[in-house]
Amino acid sequence: LKIFDAQTRHETRQISMFKRLRNLISPAKIDIAFENESEMRHVEVSTDRGTESFPLYHNTDSVKGVITITLDEKKRMEHVGIKVELIGRIEMFYDRGNHSDFTSVVREIEPPGTIVGSAGPRSYPFEFSTVAKDYESYNGINVRLRYYIQVTIMRQRSPNITASRDFFVQSTTIEPEANESIRMEVGIEDQLHIEFEYNRSKFHLADVIIGRIYFVLVKLKIKHMELAIIKRETTFSGSNVYHESEAVAKFEVMDGAPVRAESIPIRLFLRGFPLTPTYPNVNNRFQLKYLLNLVLIDEDDKRYFKQQEITLWRKEL
Repeated sequence: LKIFDAQTRHETRQISMFKRLRNLISPAKIDIAFENESEMRHVEVSTDRGTESFPLYHNTDSVKGVITITLDEKKRMEHVGIKVELIGRIEMFYDRGNHSDFTSVVREIEPPGTIVGSAGPRSYPFEFSTVAKDYESYNGINVRLRYYIQVTIMRQRSPNITASRDFFVQSTTIEPEANESIRMEVGIEDQLHIEFEYNRSKFHLADVIIGRIYFVLVKLKIKHMELAIIKRETTFSGSNVYHESEAVAKFEVMDGAPVRAESIPIRLFLRGFPLTPTYPNVNNRFQLKYLLNLVLIDEDDKRYFKQQEITLWRKEL
């Protein structure tokens, strides 16, 4: 009798486990297709799942598409409504639970009812034409800004069924009216005096940085000089502030010792580098700046540098 009871309890646990697993396995398949997706430009983005390709939208574009829900022919499923959402979200990589939605628009695409598998797939067109997409998509060092479409089949006695697809947003701006040149000096008393200038302080992402470096005094034995573009990402989490920097472009200005009164031209093409526009403040969660970093290295491998902030903007997609 004890053996029978143990077997019964074991079988009961197995049945209970089977029911839980059955609830976890989605009975419905949800597909989200964007309108004219095959003809759209795509952006390659590194995610947790590897490199993914997302369709590209201008921030003023309508986001349209079709949702298809398929159920096994032999099944039927009751639900308490189906909805589609367009969500704009900022996520912190170092704190996965710390995210904020800066836009969220919901459309109901079907009221409560029953889906019958034998009736075939159901299709639902969707369109978000007036949703503000104020910020560009961004995939950075510590933070990600993403837009995605999410479909939810709401159920009363079972877990909801959801599916989502990301899309990428970029925006264009007009050329800044004020765009002054940059002039600065670098010096070490009685050892080094350098003047350098750049033609502008604001550049579009396919622009060319043009400038020159003039050696007024050179007593240090300089062996190498390079110009780098530094991306500086700052994220805000409560009272905490996190800074991360990385060099996204490097350009060799000089290899060898300069002489007094020598002038070296600079021409740095921005196209082809992984650059984004400057983000002064994105929803009080992060900001992104770019710096021109001029580095001099002497024969003792000592490094001397001078940084200057520049502004990047997007002229066209």
